[in-house]
Amino acid sequence: MTPLILASQSPFRRMLMENAGLAFETRAAEIDERAVEAALAVRNPTPPQVAEALAIEKAQDVARRCPGSLVIGSDQTLSLDGRVFHKPADMAEAKSHLTAMSRRTHALNCGIALVRNGQTLWSHVSIAHLTMRPLSASFIDRHLARVGERVLASVGAYQLEGEGVQLFERIDGDYFTILGLPLLPLLAKLRELGAIDA
Repeated sequence: MTPLILASQSPFRRMLMENAGLAFETRAAEIDERAVEAALAVRNPTPPQVAEALAIEKAQDVARRCPGSLVIGSDQTLSLDGRVFHKPADMAEAKSHLTAMSRRTHALNCGIALVRNGQTLWSHVSIAHLTMRPLSASFIDRHLARVGERVLASVGAYQLEGEGVQLFERIDGDYFTILGLPLLPLLAKLRELGAIDA
């Protein structure tokens, strides 16, 4: 079978694929995400389109260095009322993110792509909608003090698989999308391509 590569160093994406029983390697994509977004801006893309474009760029970058391999790229954007959030730079920005999302519903847009030898074979976007409960400033401070700088690795400044679940009152969407890898459509496409056992 074609070698399978995940173009990510995310421990969560790696864990999801390992738990699904996939044989794969990981390679970090070396792209400037903000530069990609700036180039896309002339087309006024939606947040889901940005996520899909970033996933394709990541897969293309790794595929250039790994000819013949089937490369999986994935990326997320978080959008709230037209604003796109990025990973917080520091704890103050993490608090700002959580304050903005309190009492409101945001979208996690997760793009995924498969690339081989420079050809994008498939791309897809899954979207989850998450509603935060009302959060007081003092609760946010206590929460961030408990979980620490791990939140800086997440675009939403939370980790749903940990204490971040306490921030929410409603979640519409699948767990895999929220963790950054829409696994069910990916597995279906890999079976269709003969990349994994059908």
